[in-house]
Amino acid sequence: MKITLKDGSVKEYEHAMSVIDIASDISEGLARNACAGEVDGKVVDLRTVIDGDCSLSILTVSDPAGLSAYRHTASHILAQAVKRLYPQAKLAIGPSIENGFYYDFDIPSFSREDLDKIEDEMKKIIKEGVKIERFTLPREEAIKFMEEKGEPYKVELIQDLPEGAEISFYRQGEFTDLCAGPHLMNTKSIKAYKLISSSGAYWRGSEKNAMLTRVYGTAFAKKEELNEHLEYLASIKNRDHNKLGRDLEIFATVDVIGQGLPLLMPKGAKIVQTLQRWIEDEEEKRGYMRTKTPLMAKKDLYIISDHWDHYKEGMFVLGNEETDDEVFALRPMTCPFQYYVYKQSQKSYRDLPCRYGETSTLFRNEDSGEMHGLTRVRQFTISEGHLIVRPDQIEEEFKGCVDLAKYCLTTLGLEGDVTYRMSKWDPNNADHYLGTPEMWDEVEDMMRKILDHIGIQYTEAAGEAAFYGPKLDIQAKNVYGKEDTMITIQLDMFLAERFDMSFVDKDGTKKRPYIIHRTSMGCYERTLAWLIEKYEGAFPTWLCPEQVRILPISEKYHEYAGKVAAQLKENGILATVDERAEKIGYKIREARLSKLPYMLVVGQKEEEEGVVSVRSRFNGDEGQHPLSGFIDDICREIRTKEIKKINITEETK
Repeated sequence: MKITLKDGSVKEYEHAMSVIDIASDISEGLARNACAGEVDGKVVDLRTVIDGDCSLSILTVSDPAGLSAYRHTASHILAQAVKRLYPQAKLAIGPSIENGFYYDFDIPSFSREDLDKIEDEMKKIIKEGVKIERFTLPREEAIKFMEEKGEPYKVELIQDLPEGAEISFYRQGEFTDLCAGPHLMNTKSIKAYKLISSSGAYWRGSEKNAMLTRVYGTAFAKKEELNEHLEYLASIKNRDHNKLGRDLEIFATVDVIGQGLPLLMPKGAKIVQTLQRWIEDEEEKRGYMRTKTPLMAKKDLYIISDHWDHYKEGMFVLGNEETDDEVFALRPMTCPFQYYVYKQSQKSYRDLPCRYGETSTLFRNEDSGEMHGLTRVRQFTISEGHLIVRPDQIEEEFKGCVDLAKYCLTTLGLEGDVTYRMSKWDPNNADHYLGTPEMWDEVEDMMRKILDHIGIQYTEAAGEAAFYGPKLDIQAKNVYGKEDTMITIQLDMFLAERFDMSFVDKDGTKKRPYIIHRTSMGCYERTLAWLIEKYEGAFPTWLCPEQVRILPISEKYHEYAGKVAAQLKENGILATVDERAEKIGYKIREARLSKLPYMLVVGQKEEEEGVVSVRSRFNGDEGQHPLSGFIDDICREIRTKEIKKINITEETK
């Protein structure tokens, strides 16, 4: 057989050979570093036997798939260590992920001390250099094998495999795991690893299932690479909005109030107020009509919209369906309310499009294990809107929604941080959706054509659509790499029928409109979290809750500092005066730590000449400026929503 290698050279063998044997024949060094193989484009285990002509690449940690196999092996070493130390632990799953690996166990949560103990046991397993062996079993034998080991989650996984599927296992010493692989040849190949954290995770991601303990870890081929990664993790931890937002007194949470119910402190509330006024004004410029609708409604409304069947478990229900005449629920969305605004009068084709916008407070009963800071909460506010349009207006109005979203992202400096995803329905779970397959094909083709016309680069994801229509989801990652939906634009051809919405067309007949559900900037809380992490708390000046702090050199200049502050405030600038009896150097350091854009130092010379000494986080010490000139400059910066670059040098600090 002929084996074409990655460099184009060809090796010939008279008999079948495993991937690892071919690697050894090429180079012993290559075999030592081999993590997996790639045969005709498919990643395979090193133990895979090749018996015919093919192309072959030997994958090492330098290859993404090779590094994945390396980390997958580390996850098995983690599981073996846990079983040694905690024999009662039940095994779930343990894949490699983008920056490392994790393993889920049915066992109470681990402390940092527990993780250190597990790390020490992993070190012993690696030092033992345990050989890793692969074997397969028929379905019934595989089930019996895992039942005898007392591993119910593995049994469930095997039972869910299709008939005739190959059921493979990997054994390393006393430890055996159900796994498709690939894996390294032995445990001693793992050179550098670290267990990062422990958290809760539902079995198979469903809150209906058991809560498991998930241990996250990472592994590298070199200790230097591991240390570099750990330093990176330490740096991003300081950018985590959950920490930084509290340190800067932007938001807080209180146990007696409840999880997922953050308190926006004065600084956070001011930022959100600034964002809200900007968004509402911008939407009004673009032809949106504002509505204000109730925070709750009878269940009858949600039955019409089908949210009662599709979303009830995610709602806060007020009342008992069995005993109460009326049952209410806090609203998880605004669309059904705005539909009744539309229905208050008969619309003609001339009235469309109707663009309704609302700053909506919504409530969703998120599971406790899913909530995090401001990104996943139970009460939140959203820049929500619904456009009721004629069929011939769909593309133009959808483009307008995308343009508004891009304008918001660009203004906030976030456009380069997002990706676009077309979220489609899942034909294999058709009961979850309204409409027929033909209708879904039609509306998804329509959205695809619109996105192609706009020129957006997007991916497609099955199963991520709303139950009433496909979506364009604008995605972003937090500092830890977790992706969230920031802005969404949805195309709906179903709910107008359920709510009996219509317009009178040119020919005098009533027709059904289409509906576009959209957010302009998305959820205010999630956007605030995103901005905290993006700017590390040093927001653009127009968004800062405190834009200028005036620092009098001594008490003698408090009166002048007050006059400066009054002039700034008259021009709409958010200014404060630091009247504490502290040295000026201390006040400057405090202002820097507060990440303020501007400090104005005032003393005798400034008062006599009617000027201010300007220090900024952009240019450091900028020297003296006429107060009127400073006001003109900062007002221009705020009005244009400029995002200034930092140009500080040693000389200007």
